[in-house]
Amino acid sequence: MRLRAILPDLWEIVRPLRGQLFIGVVLIIIARCASLILPASTKYLIDDIIGKRNHEMLMPLVAAVVSATIIQAACSFTVSQILSKTAQRVIADMRRKIQVHIGRLPVAYFDKNKTGELVSRIMYDVEGLRNLVGTGLVDFFGGLLTAILALAILFRTSPLLTVLALAIVVCVSVAMFFGFNKMRPVFKERNTIYSEITGRLQESLSGVRVIKGYHAEAREEAVFATGVQKLLANVVKTITGVSLVSQSAVVLMGLVGALVMWIGTREILAGHLTLGEFITFTAFLAFLVAPIFGIVSIGSQLTEALVGLERMKEVLNEQREDQDPARANAMPAIHGRVEFDHVDFAYEEGKPVLQDFSFVAEPGSVTALVGSSGSGKSTTIGLIAAFAKPQKGRVLIDNIDLTTVTLASYREQLGVVLQETFLFDGTIRENVAFSRPQATEEQIMAAISIARVDEYAEKFPDKYDTVVGERGVRLSGGQKQRVAIARAILADPRILILDEATSSLDSESEAYIQAGLAHLMKGRTTFVIAHRLSTIRRADQILVVENGRIIESGTHDQLLTAGGRYADLYQRQYDLEKNLFLAEGEGDTVDEPLPELTPKAYRPSA
Repeated sequence: MRLRAILPDLWEIVRPLRGQLFIGVVLIIIARCASLILPASTKYLIDDIIGKRNHEMLMPLVAAVVSATIIQAACSFTVSQILSKTAQRVIADMRRKIQVHIGRLPVAYFDKNKTGELVSRIMYDVEGLRNLVGTGLVDFFGGLLTAILALAILFRTSPLLTVLALAIVVCVSVAMFFGFNKMRPVFKERNTIYSEITGRLQESLSGVRVIKGYHAEAREEAVFATGVQKLLANVVKTITGVSLVSQSAVVLMGLVGALVMWIGTREILAGHLTLGEFITFTAFLAFLVAPIFGIVSIGSQLTEALVGLERMKEVLNEQREDQDPARANAMPAIHGRVEFDHVDFAYEEGKPVLQDFSFVAEPGSVTALVGSSGSGKSTTIGLIAAFAKPQKGRVLIDNIDLTTVTLASYREQLGVVLQETFLFDGTIRENVAFSRPQATEEQIMAAISIARVDEYAEKFPDKYDTVVGERGVRLSGGQKQRVAIARAILADPRILILDEATSSLDSESEAYIQAGLAHLMKGRTTFVIAHRLSTIRRADQILVVENGRIIESGTHDQLLTAGGRYADLYQRQYDLEKNLFLAEGEGDTVDEPLPELTPKAYRPSA
């Protein structure tokens, strides 16, 4: 991405802080002008005060130099304070903006991108703005201004020397521009590698129990070492490139010095230039050349900053799910009728997940989804939760197309208990109250009681103020699910989704929870995914899903009587549980062998 293409985006970022930037630029101009007083005084010191012994000029000259130095220091300090703090505000604002934007992206975006990479984009890529707005702006703009002022004085002092020196400086500048332009893809690759390493590292730390359980520490170490080595190779490549540009500049600047020395001496001997003018010219030449070396030092930082800005723009260009122009209407209070009208859905083109999927769930009813893994049950739940939109057909809530309503107005009437229970690193009370922050203490405790969270929480020293740890790691699977169920109870939703809500509970805990769930489901349209078929016998309708189609539907008794796929699944599961129960009894024997759990046993019959 070219600089001129990025400038509008950069201006949009800094526009709210343009007042501070204007003050900073003014102070930079004052500071740089003051910095030229000292080299400019050299001519008068040598030619007038020393050469002509004009002692009266000494004190005024010294006073002017001291005053200019104080002004320069004061302005430089003030501008560093203003612009550095401004840069930090810009960084903070951009982090908030990107976090808000990413948080509003569709679920499909998170399925395609690693969490660590997204964290890197929020925290790491934004850091480069410090060089575009803060210290980098001071060095770049200040150096450029100094070079322009120095160039004007150099032309006035010796046009011949200036033209010759300027020709070499321009060559150096052009070479450096192309050099850094060539290195920009390398810096972009570095950001990508860094994001990949961060993502993998976060996965490894989150899955440390799985890694240790399978003694896979060495494998993870090898994966991380490979990534670090790849990052090292990239950094070495950039170091080499920057060094080549830098040393090329050193060589060419040396040629400038030699040329000025040779021609300058001849000009002095010819009487065309005084000694004071030559020394002044040399001093101002340094002010012209210094920004070139400054660009070398900050060039890589500016390049990284531009790459980071480009990556930020890529994220911000992703359409948020609440920016869909079709979602223009607020969802009214939901009664709870849910209908799938000939729905087709696929995550990837050509690989359908749901095909001609149709059913109706009446308000207050319980609909259970049954089928083998990958049959489309979770996808159905995702469409009901508006995590995705169907490619064909419609999902209707109270006869309203779900794709036409704002997500906030719909999801605030939705409750979800997922199979993979997620808790935040806070207290039990905070995790329960997450679904309804404005809830009273009485409402929170009522939800806790219904979900039987109090049975174990009361035994902790801090009771409901017990910190559960990252992802609820300090609680057992069953304890975490009880908290998740309490969270859904507190939300008081009109549509409730239970995805294996009791999968991590023992039989005794499940019996308690089922009573709480029965209370929760009363009067609400509920969708249940359950592999344990004994938990859905009271469902108003059971949908048997295979290969993205509904192959059977009805109540528990109706489907058993039909003797189809559901009856087959139920009988196999019943026999398995009976044999496992008998195998655990004292002195009991198993009369029949356990059924073979082959993949064929759980495939739909022809």
